[in-house]
Formats: sequence, structure tokens, C-alpha cells
Amino acid sequence: MAISSKYIFVAAMDVDPAFEELFNEVYDNEHVPYLMAVPGVQSVTRLKGEAFALSIGGEELPKPAASPLYSAVYEIDSPEVLKSQAWADAIERGRWSKEVRPHTSNKYHTMYRVI
Repeated sequence: MAISSKYIFVAAMDVDPAFEELFNEVYDNEHVPYLMAVPGVQSVTRLKGEAFALSIGGEELPKPAASPLYSAVYEIDSPEVLKSQAWADAIERGRWSKEVRPHTSNKYHTMYRVI
């Protein structure tokens, strides 16, 4: 993923396994398109953690899947995008706020400035 924006916003969370199919369907087909329409949002990339192993110093180290399991990486023009009325409206649109958000947990949000 080539980063072209000045800021990266990451939203990460887990979802109740009973609602995982709905979570992914709504995230891909509603939530991301609504947020992509917000001025200042340049791209959105969704990620799902996986277990893996890596070699360091001749030793193979197993690593568990990320926690939280799901992340979305948003390329944005500035942190102000997240305080805009357009952003506030977009995150409440569709089925996300009432049908999906209540089944998410272990949430965190973080901001990075690209250097």
C-alpha cells in the first residue's frame, strides 16, 4: 500500500463471531463507501489479523493473530476530517450504527502522521 496522504487513521475492533458475516458485508458495502465520500478521506484499506511466524536471530518465533482482529486504515488529509460533520454523519449512516456497532468490542483508534 503506497501512502499518499499526510495522515493515517486506524480503527480496530473485534466482532462477535455470530455477527462476523454481517460485520464484513456492512463494512464493505455501506460503511467504507459512506466514509470514502467524506471530503479529506483518500482511501480505506481493511485488514484482518492472521497468526504467523518469523525468524529472528536464527530462531523461529510464532506470533498470534492481532488483537483486535479487524482493522481499517484510512488515508486522510488531516486529523480535522474526523471532527467534520460529514464524518459524523457518515459513521451513523446505514446499518452500521444500529445493527453492527453493538456487536463490536475491544475497539481502539489511533492517528499517525506520515513522516
